Parts: sequence; C-alpha cells; structure tokens
Amino acid sequence: MPRKPAESSLTMCFYRFQGDTAFIVLRKQKLLFLHWYHHITVLLYSWYSYKDMVAGGGWFMTMNYTVHALMYSYYAVRAAGIRVPRPFAVLLTSAQIAQMVMGLTVSGLVYRWMQQGNCPSHVDNITWATLMYLSYLLLFSNFFYQTYLRREAKTRTQ
Repeated sequence: MPRKPAESSLTMCFYRFQGDTAFIVLRKQKLLFLHWYHHITVLLYSWYSYKDMVAGGGWFMTMNYTVHALMYSYYAVRAAGIRVPRPFAVLLTSAQIAQMVMGLTVSGLVYRWMQQGNCPSHVDNITWATLMYLSYLLLFSNFFYQTYLRREAKTRTQ
C-alpha cells in the first residue's frame, strides 16, 4: 500500500530527529534543552495532527525543512573544519525565529479561515500549534539574546 505524503513526512521527521540528535551526541557536543524540547514537541504535534490532516501542516513542514536544510549545511561545513563567519550563525538563528513567527501567523490565519468555513481544521489543533510555536519563539529568542546580544557573550567571543 503506497504511503500518503503526510505519512512519509512524519516518518522523515522521526528519523531526522534521531539522526540530528545522534550527530550532536556523537560529536560530544552539549545537547541543549532547546534542541530536544523542539524535536520532541514537533514529533508529538506531528503525530497528533496527522490524524486530522489539518490545514497549515504543509506550511509548517515547508518552513521546517527549509530552515533545517540551512542548518545542516552550516553543521556540515563546520564539521569539515571550515570556519563559518559569525554573521551566518546570527542569520541562521534569525531564520529560526522567523519560522516561529510565521508558524504563529499561519496558525492565526487557519483559525480565521476556519471561522469563515474556508479551511478545515480544529480549534484544539490550532491551540496546540499556537502554544508550540509561542514556546519556540520564546526559547529561540532567549537563545539569540544569550548567544549574540548579551554583553558577556560578546566579550567571550572576542
């Protein structure tokens, strides 16, 4: 029986989470709360949402895959021993923050269109998506501040 596109995406999400985390652990890098929280909640939300095939899912997957393609390219270049200029890391984290803002925007639009009868979704799914993206926005913004803006972070990297 052929798989549905969303089922394949869900399977890819699971394996990417496993591979991504393994890559960090095997390189003996610190596994941040932000990392595992983000991946576990995405996995749980994807499983929860799959049954309903809700509107907005395609946007969420496209944004996630785009940002992760940039991230994995960055990690690959660093793993190859090439020094990546700091502005690229800032740009990458900014793209992640933009992804979270867009996730909140899509959730809001889905809710609005659902009320007009133009978009199949469920209020509970929109609520979970909104809480998830809001928590990510706060965590990624805090990471950005701690890593790139805080005075001690600036003097540490100089």
